Amino acid sequence: MTAAPGEFDLIGRFFRRTASLPAEVLLGIGDDAALIDWTPDKALAVTVDTLVSGVHFLPDTDAFKLGHKALAVNLSDLAAMGAEPAWATLALTLPRADEAWLAGFSHGFFSLAARHGVTLIGGDTTRGPLSITLQVMGTVPKALALKRTGARPGDRVYLTGSLGSAGLGLKMLQGSFPATDPDLIRCQEMPQPRLETGRCLRGLATACIDVTDGLAADLGHILAASGVGAELQYDRLPLADPVQAYCRTSGDWGFPLQAGDDYELCFTVPAHREARLIEVMTAGGVPITRIGHIVAATPPRLTVWRGTDPLILTRTGFDHFADA
Repeated sequence: MTAAPGEFDLIGRFFRRTASLPAEVLLGIGDDAALIDWTPDKALAVTVDTLVSGVHFLPDTDAFKLGHKALAVNLSDLAAMGAEPAWATLALTLPRADEAWLAGFSHGFFSLAARHGVTLIGGDTTRGPLSITLQVMGTVPKALALKRTGARPGDRVYLTGSLGSAGLGLKMLQGSFPATDPDLIRCQEMPQPRLETGRCLRGLATACIDVTDGLAADLGHILAASGVGAELQYDRLPLADPVQAYCRTSGDWGFPLQAGDDYELCFTVPAHREARLIEVMTAGGVPITRIGHIVAATPPRLTVWRGTDPLILTRTGFDHFADA
């Protein structure tokens, strides 16, 4: 029996047309955002994401929090490119015209938009099952745009923030984990895009991605794009105490590497830039953790060492179609 194709298999088979890209498209399908020639020095970074009720958020999610998250997940893509956000368009499909819900959603959306200088410039409103599609655009210096293709053997692998907190927060909201932790639930419902961190990584990081589908899957995209492998040390992973406790009690050691919705940045940095990285990140206030290093590997592969043994991952992360 043939396994069902995953979402990235479908994109590669039916939608990737790299040979036909016009000259003004500096970077097309295959990264966190597309890059379009904009000015002599800057590129326009463009990303789009859809959130569907029951898939990306629970149907009873607070409207304010949903407005925040809908924008945050797109801003996270721009953060991974080192871009400065500027404009957004919104396509909103609603089961009914609920003015109280719309007031909460728009408040959450515009509160985050104001914080990061984003202007809503257009969109569409239709009736149907609740879904939210946002396109966000911004600018980045052409020579400093962060991509997935630059990792090299010897580079260090870093991660912002913590891992698995949003995933455990989702289990709490779903009732499949008995404890309740407001901080972890906040990680799930109101992620904070690492835009300032992304901008600080310009000229320092050799590759970058935001962690949306699970670290193993998303770091895997860097490895595939760069043609390298990586070795991570499990005991270096930045895990909140409840996540560590969950892994111990459940025996699901792969959970932090496979859970999605962290919206942290995973990036690679050469050894000679580490001192500058620590200096910049200390001033910025966002915690970063060195979790491993890049190695030569053909084909690209990820190895996670738990002590002296490799951790066997039955899956790498969330996939809309392979997980169906």
